[in-house]
Amino acid sequence: MYLIPCPWCGERDQSEFRSGGEAHIARPLEPEHLNDGAWADYLFMRTNPMGLYRERWVHAHGCRRWFNMLRDTVSDRILAVYHMDEAPPEPGDES
Repeated sequence: MYLIPCPWCGERDQSEFRSGGEAHIARPLEPEHLNDGAWADYLFMRTNPMGLYRERWVHAHGCRRWFNMLRDTVSDRILAVYHMDEAPPEPGDES
């Protein structure tokens, strides 16, 4: 177990949160024009990097708000958390 810093509530136990998958997935502008393969790629295909990963989280057992996190998947080190409407930090710009 580790602590996750909620942008609104502060550090809380990992068990209070749920992952929402990869962050910053852009919805297709004209989804009605996508073929089945392209639509399936949008819905299901995600990166699975070893290293830095931007992901969405919800504080399910707290304020119930969504936020983004920059995390190292190798060490589980959390480098940054930021609001959904904020631009992702560049690696090395973490605060």
